Order: sequence, then C-alpha cells, then structure tokens
Amino acid sequence: MVRLLFPTFAAAIGLFSAAPIAAEPTDADRTEARALLKTLVAIPTAKGRGQVPALIDVLETNLTSAGFSKDDIVRRPVTIDGEVTMGLIVRYKGSDPKARPVALLAHMDVVDAVKENWATDPYTPVEKQGYLYGRGTQDNKFGVAVLTTSFMRLKRLGWLPERDLFLAFSGDEETGMLSTRAVIAHPWIKRADYALNSDAGGGSVTPDGKPIAFGMQAAEKTNATFLVTAANRGGHSSVPRTDNAIYDLARALSAIETLRFPVNLNEVTRGMVARAAAEKGGELGAALTTLLRDPSNKAAIAVTRRYPETSNILWTTCVATMLKAGNAPNALPQNASATVNCRILPGTKVADVQTTIAGIIANPAMQVRLEGEAVESPVSPIRPDVVAALQLALSGTYEGARLAPVMSSGGTEGREYRRAGIPTYGAGSLGLVLPEDSRAHGTDERIPLAAFDRELNYWEILLKAAGGARSAKPN
Repeated sequence: MVRLLFPTFAAAIGLFSAAPIAAEPTDADRTEARALLKTLVAIPTAKGRGQVPALIDVLETNLTSAGFSKDDIVRRPVTIDGEVTMGLIVRYKGSDPKARPVALLAHMDVVDAVKENWATDPYTPVEKQGYLYGRGTQDNKFGVAVLTTSFMRLKRLGWLPERDLFLAFSGDEETGMLSTRAVIAHPWIKRADYALNSDAGGGSVTPDGKPIAFGMQAAEKTNATFLVTAANRGGHSSVPRTDNAIYDLARALSAIETLRFPVNLNEVTRGMVARAAAEKGGELGAALTTLLRDPSNKAAIAVTRRYPETSNILWTTCVATMLKAGNAPNALPQNASATVNCRILPGTKVADVQTTIAGIIANPAMQVRLEGEAVESPVSPIRPDVVAALQLALSGTYEGARLAPVMSSGGTEGREYRRAGIPTYGAGSLGLVLPEDSRAHGTDERIPLAAFDRELNYWEILLKAAGGARSAKPN
C-alpha cells in the first residue's frame, strides 16, 4: 500500500503537476458548490419524472459560463419505457491528443422518495445542524456538483491538463444503466485509460471528523435475481393431493436456504479479509486468518458464517426475498413462485449459479429463470499510479487517512465500465459518521456540509494528479 502524507494542499499538488499551482478553493468556491448541489437536489430526477434533461440544462449553463464550449458538451439520450433520459459527457481538453483520457463518473438520477415519510420535503434542500437534507444529497448529486464545480474552477483559472479529462454522468444508474452504456460507447470515453467513480469512494469518520477508514472500490459483486417457480394443475381445496405447488416451492426454498458457496478470494478481498481479521480480533479474526491460509477450513467457515456483515465478501450469496402463490383461498395452487436474489463474486458465472440453484432444488418440474439482466464484471487491477493519485488526494483532505481497495456487495455503474474493459476505481473522500449518515435510498437523506466542502480540495488534487500524469498510448 502506498503511504503518502502531505500537510498542505499546495504541497500535494506540486508533486504531481508541473502546472502553476492555484490557490486553495475559497469560501466563495464552496458556496458556489453548495448552491449548485441545492439546485440539483430540487430537480426530481427519479424515473418517471422526466427531469434529467432539465438538470443537464442547468449543468450546461454553468459549464459554458465557465468557458467550456458547446463542442465540449455531448448529450447521450436514451428512451426507456417511453421516457427520455440522458447521459452527459463534458470534455476538459488536454495538451496531448494522443494521451489516453480519464473518465470521471457520477449519476444524475435518484431513487424516488415518499414525501410523507420525510421530516422535510425530499426535493426542497434544507440546511440544519451542519447537514444538507434532500434526495440525492449523498447518492449521488454531491458527486455531480463537486465534479462540475471543480471543472468550472480549473477552467476559469486557465489550468491545462496533459490529457483529456471527461465528466461522464449517467441518467439512469438507479434503474438500468442504459445511459451509462450510451456514454461508454462514445468515442471519447471508449479509449479511456481508466475511470474514477464518485459514487464508490469515501469512508467513515468519527463525530469530531477524525478519519477511520476510506475505501477505493475496485470490484463489485454481480446482482442476479432468479424466479423459482412451481406449477400445478390445481383443483378444489376440498380434495387435497400430495402434489401441491406451494409445498413444492417450500421444499425448494428449504434447499436454497442450505446452499453454501465456497470461499473465493481475489486480489481485492484478500486485503479486505486481512484488515478485517486485524480489526475484529477474537474468534472472527482468528477464523479469517485461517481462511487466508486455508479457504476450505470447515471450522473457520462455520465461525465466519455467524458474522454475515463481514463474511459476505468471502463467497457468493443467494437469499429468498419475495413470495407469490395461489389464486383463491378455496383452490389448490396452480402456481407458486419465489424471488431469489444472489450477489455473485467477480469471476463466477451467473449461469453457473443458476445451475447450482437448480441442482440443489433437484426437482426437474420446477423452473429457475433469470429475471432481467445480470452484468458480470471483472476486478480492476490495483494500479500503483491510480492508488498513488487517490492516496495523494485523500491525504490532502484527511491527513493520516489510509486508502484501501474494497469490493462492494451493492452495484454501481463501475460494473459497466469494467465490463467494457475500462478499469474503474471508487474515488472521493466524503467522510460519513456511520451508521447515522448512511441514508442513501432511505428517508431523510443528508450530507454533512463540512465533509462536502472538503471534496473541492480532494478533487482538485486528484484532477491535477490524473490529468498531469502521462498515460499509456492506445493499443
């Protein structure tokens, strides 16, 4: 692990870039970023509301006022269920057209909110007690706001990167990522050296702001949903038979409950397990240490399974989440189905998991069908140049904080970039007090404003590090 500690923002910049060093972001810059975030939060960009193009209008107005030309801004429209949403690409042109660019990711859409469950209107940003409340403050409009503001600030200052940098914003990350694919397919983005995802970085801090842990997402599990179905000819409930769709499904779910996938460590999770062993100690720490040496040790596996919040990085998991059966209280069920959600480790094929589920059910009359699409993506290589740049930026905002590669069990659009052959890494230093501040997709979503303000420093360091470093030439 690279360890870089820099006491000042300017010192960090100087090590990576020969460009003139600008003054640190000012209170005026932070005010501008906050104002933009509030404007974005007030635009309800949930699926079905048709507001992503309106949000892009706001971004384009701000960017062109800062000096970006119309030629630098590209919209990537897609139509989903009759609604037009969009991806957005913004080019910060570099001095070397042959150098491969870096893509900077964020998503403009949000999961819709139930207004009645909130203490404030979710689409009316409210400041109170050091937080900004509103849907998207954390997931992920803060990333859109801080990246846009950073581009605007550097453009006004006349900074020239060596290679192109691209804002690559999606409009349906929460619901399908079709706009993500449209962005990736653009010639500018297709040749990216790597991508930095603002929706997959950050970490935890103490209530008084001291850093605890910060992660760099380099992999994520595949999210696959299967529908397990039993069918039957049914009949009158007064004449029950031994064959019954509900009972067949119940036996299948009991079998799935016992399904255990093996320990399967990769470059990222091996480090996560080693750190967890040191932090947890006790029986869990000892078991994790054993599994690093012997992934098949049954006693250690039995111990770690008692701690699912930690052990879920070790293996693929499948769990029943929804049920539907029967059509009348006085009729034998003709159909019974269960939704089974699996989180699958990188390198494991979705089709193999589907076969495993069917095998443990051991009833050829039952169907196991993949619902929707499951996108498999590889682990991004732990590149020293990327880790150094990210650690540099983190050290410039939280002195003494250490960056660690992580795999997430949830999904981001990073999977689409990895699948397209673009290594992708979680970036950002947003420090949250956990679990209190973990409210993405939930009620009363909020972002600590002090942490948000630090992000301008972080991204300016990182953009100068990434943009100033010579990249590999295209193959």
